Amino acid sequence: MAPSSSASPASLSRPVAQLKARPSADSSPRYRRRRPRLSVSPPPKKFRSMVEIMKVAKRVEFPRKNDGDDGDDDGEEEDDGDVVFRVPVGQWDCPHCSGDQHRTIKSFLQKKIVDFFQIQKESQMVVKCTSAQDIRKRRKRPLVFYKRRRRLLPFTPTEDPDRRLVQMASLASALTALDMEFSDELTYMPGMAPKSANCAKFESGGMQVLSKEDTETLEQCRAMYKRGECPPVTVVFDSREGYTVEADGPIKDLTIIAEYTGDVDYIRNRQEDDCDSMMTLILARDPLRSLVICPDKRGNISRFINGINNHSPEGKKKQNLKCVRYNVNGACRVLLVARRDIAKGERLYYDYNGYEHEYPTHHFI
Repeated sequence: MAPSSSASPASLSRPVAQLKARPSADSSPRYRRRRPRLSVSPPPKKFRSMVEIMKVAKRVEFPRKNDGDDGDDDGEEEDDGDVVFRVPVGQWDCPHCSGDQHRTIKSFLQKKIVDFFQIQKESQMVVKCTSAQDIRKRRKRPLVFYKRRRRLLPFTPTEDPDRRLVQMASLASALTALDMEFSDELTYMPGMAPKSANCAKFESGGMQVLSKEDTETLEQCRAMYKRGECPPVTVVFDSREGYTVEADGPIKDLTIIAEYTGDVDYIRNRQEDDCDSMMTLILARDPLRSLVICPDKRGNISRFINGINNHSPEGKKKQNLKCVRYNVNGACRVLLVARRDIAKGERLYYDYNGYEHEYPTHHFI
């Protein structure tokens, strides 16, 4: 139906004008939306440590397949305890939130090293004290005695415990890479030479006897190693020489670096062995009684000390250790001793052919 002719154009356009003039919800106080009032932010949460989390952690149960299971789910479940995936090693949260700012990240690594080298605590060590009578006996000896004979010295461990941890970690990594166990003494395994076979009197031509004072020094070095006090050396890998050992601190002349350790076996059993680190222990008059040390399964730092090139003057100049065999309480022991003062960073070398010229060293660097 058409609009009435009496209506003016202004009256027809008024509703449109009013709609245009109506304020928007954003500009008018009447239609403005009230924003929610922001409350005070809650205090930052303090994350719990893993010890607290594991106390309240629920045990996870999941089905396990039996050995003879063909893959079908039989509905049986076994409880395998707590299951945690990808738990980080070290700090679980930041030091500010943990509340334990003095916790050390190296504790896990340190525990592995203590277990690997079987380091004993001080409470487990039996400390041998020198009596006053022995001190008086030593003082009564003439001073000329000390000038005529030079005694072996015990190694001086690094004072920094963190640095000693790095030194032992380098040895543990090298032994693990070769699938070896640490052993700081000669081992006698079943099927090899018995302990009774290691008799110094079998040596052809005799063997020098280690004095009582030097024997005490050797035992002192072993006791220090059991306490986690190692010689100041590290095992490094060289692309040309392979595993080698370098001094991590100054070493004095005649210092005991290590005893050559490993499994003791007869030479006749190792004639076809491809191990490149066997050490002669006894060269007997009877060849059937000759012994060797085989550090292929068990050993210590001496396993990684390289030899010199006997056929070049430069190779002979690098020698800073000597390999010496001693009669220690009737048994033969092989010691690696410094033959001069060694500076920090210098690599350790000795002559592989100190007794027998049978080891080929033409290709040595």
